[in-house]
Amino acid sequence: MRNTTQRARAFVAVLLALFLSLGVAACRSSDDNSTESGGADGGAIVSNPKNGKVTLTVGSKNFPEAEILGEIYAQALKATGYKVKTKLNLGSETIALQTLKQGEISGYPEYTATALESFFGLEPEKVPSDATGAYEKAKAELEKEDLTAFPPAPYSSANAVGTLKKTAEENNLKTISDLSGVSEELSLYGSPECRQRIDCLAGLVKLYGLRFKSFTPVDISLRYTVLEKEQADLSIIFTSDPQLSAEKDKFVVLEDDKHVFPPGNPIFITDQSVVEKAGPDYEKTIVEVQEGLTLPVIQELNARVELEKQSPAKAAAAYLKEAGYTG
Repeated sequence: MRNTTQRARAFVAVLLALFLSLGVAACRSSDDNSTESGGADGGAIVSNPKNGKVTLTVGSKNFPEAEILGEIYAQALKATGYKVKTKLNLGSETIALQTLKQGEISGYPEYTATALESFFGLEPEKVPSDATGAYEKAKAELEKEDLTAFPPAPYSSANAVGTLKKTAEENNLKTISDLSGVSEELSLYGSPECRQRIDCLAGLVKLYGLRFKSFTPVDISLRYTVLEKEQADLSIIFTSDPQLSAEKDKFVVLEDDKHVFPPGNPIFITDQSVVEKAGPDYEKTIVEVQEGLTLPVIQELNARVELEKQSPAKAAAAYLKEAGYTG
């Protein structure tokens, strides 16, 4: 199985390089008439000497994807001329936000749904189902606390219903709605809190009207193991999981066609005073370097770190180079 995984990884890595070189170039071509600020200028990042007067500290939460994002933003800001420090692996979103409010970091990557649910008490079903709406709501709430959020990255890291490709083919499953009339014969595994959460089992029951043969709580680290060992027919996974890149011929994500799972697009949260001090290159650089962060790309970067054991710093540097942001 390892050889198969390595071959799949090598193939996806080639696709990643091609995707970044073409996809990001396409994104930039639409901005060719924009005014250059001396930061990211639609090509390779250009250092602005004026930024050298500003020191920025980029933080992150304590899991690989968050650290990769933190490194991407930190390395890009450094290339733009800022003096940059990092405080990665801080802990949960509560700790990261507290660290920001205390002025120990300048900003950190968060997720729209997480911010709205954890910081402002929104129930999952009250979170706007589209990325733009969720971002605007989060930004508005954060501004009440003298914080702001830069526009979101393209991908969403959200809960999802995953299964083996052969299970999907046997039951003709493409969307979650396709489980209607089939779910009674299928077992579902998810985290212990999934049973009560509307953006998990409770939502599948209430909003999709599904009933399962069984639901079994399982440690989050085993979400793919239970599928591989055929202990579960279905498993609650995350859309940005590395396994979806490394073993794309094995696993399938069912489309959330009723939008039960809130969008989890990354947003860089920072302090309003830092924005004023850092100048226009601060937001512009962060927004531009995340243009290429689509779901396949972040899955691949996660695979490099979680499966191939690259450091987040190395994976971030490779992304910036392959996307043409750095030399």
